[in-house]
Amino acid sequence: MDSADIAPPTREEAYAIQDATLAELGPVAGWKVGAKGVTAEPIGAPLPSSCVFASGARLEGGGWALRGLEVEVALRVGRDFAIGNEPLTPADLASAFDAVYPAIEVVETRLDGWKDSPPLAQLADLQSHGALVLGPAAPFDVAALDLRRVEAQIFIGPTLAKRTLGGNPGVDVWRLLAWLAKHCAARGQPLRKGQIVTTGSCTGMVFARPGDAVLADIASLGRVELFF
Repeated sequence: MDSADIAPPTREEAYAIQDATLAELGPVAGWKVGAKGVTAEPIGAPLPSSCVFASGARLEGGGWALRGLEVEVALRVGRDFAIGNEPLTPADLASAFDAVYPAIEVVETRLDGWKDSPPLAQLADLQSHGALVLGPAAPFDVAALDLRRVEAQIFIGPTLAKRTLGGNPGVDVWRLLAWLAKHCAARGQPLRKGQIVTTGSCTGMVFARPGDAVLADIASLGRVELFF
């Protein structure tokens, strides 16, 4: 699809296109949220259940054109999370989650000319979400959510492609989660028990080739791998 064919003029319209896309790809298994800086407005997108995999997944076929890779901290929602009008505190948010994972988001596109497509077109395209691959769940730990201290690395084959400390530009996970909880509620899709929430890239994006094995590691959480 040419990005000019959707070209939403506002974020609200981009989110409406996300909902239409989701109707084709399957029910919501979770959400992604991130921000380009500590004061930038976050953005989010639903994660279709058909695009969530366990560590060791083999992503085969012609649908993997970009093979962009980002290492992320992911959380599992432990209870249906209804919110009111009051500001959400870190304690409120922490009480909603029960597990944390090392994760790889695979960045893909349904747009022709992805590199030159405008940001709102990419947002409409589920913020270029292709797949989420989850490592083993660990008990929920607030310390693991300090994005300033997350040590992450990713190997493509035997080669270390990226290693970072505190590489997530969103920095404040509680601000991201508060925004997401309110955003989902406003869309009529509040966070539900069992859903997965990803919190933005800790490594930036690197790219794999067909046939590559990919291994990511978050120091406090463990490893996750996938194969193209």
